[in-house]
Amino acid sequence: MQAPAPLAGIGRIATGAATLLLDALLPPRCLSCGEAVDRQGGLCAACWVKLSFIAPPLCACCGLPFEYEAQEGTLCGACMAAPPPFARARAVLAYDDGSRPLVLGFKHGDRIHAAKAYGVWLARAGRELLEEADRLLPVPLHRARLFHRRYNQAALLAQALSRHCGVPATPDLLQRHRSTPTQGGLDRQGRHRNVKGAFRLRPGQSVTGQRLVIVDDVMTTGATLAECARVLLRAGAARVDVLTLARVVHR
Repeated sequence: MQAPAPLAGIGRIATGAATLLLDALLPPRCLSCGEAVDRQGGLCAACWVKLSFIAPPLCACCGLPFEYEAQEGTLCGACMAAPPPFARARAVLAYDDGSRPLVLGFKHGDRIHAAKAYGVWLARAGRELLEEADRLLPVPLHRARLFHRRYNQAALLAQALSRHCGVPATPDLLQRHRSTPTQGGLDRQGRHRNVKGAFRLRPGQSVTGQRLVIVDDVMTTGATLAECARVLLRAGAARVDVLTLARVVHR
């Protein structure tokens, strides 16, 4: 039921006052470089132009942006040769020199306040996935790494996204029950071997018949996301899609 006009007006005034108070206490800063900006969760012009937002034309499966015009439904060579277990993957940004400060600052630099803005970006980039989704599942951290890092950046993204799209996020449905070395420095085959068997569904939980979206910060080779998708599909999920803040663009 829609709120009466006077109450709605009071709500807007209260929200505006809260925003002004927040800006006074914590002046808005660019999410990337820290320069002053006009609103919370924004980017300065210099950092904005460095970002490569991913848009069609792109691979219908993995979301790789094409450098040429392509018909809707076209697959890239990699997906035709070896289709991944997930149905579709989409990302907001290309992972490059422009987006790296955003991602690393969020992942390792305690810039968790940026999650709110990233949730909006993810909702836009993943609109077609989210329209059909039953749940959002962040890629989990092993408890030892979570203790060291203090937060799971994928879980923060999933929760922020949930607030914008209305699809519930379930942070603990997937578990990383085996600690694995970092994926950095490993080739594609090494990454797949590293995460094989590292994930499981939380005991007593069911995803039978559900349409799920896995959320993470970066897709590099897709090994971790593919392993998570396999676990969910073996458990009976009807469909598994992937949504990330950024992705490496291999040509």
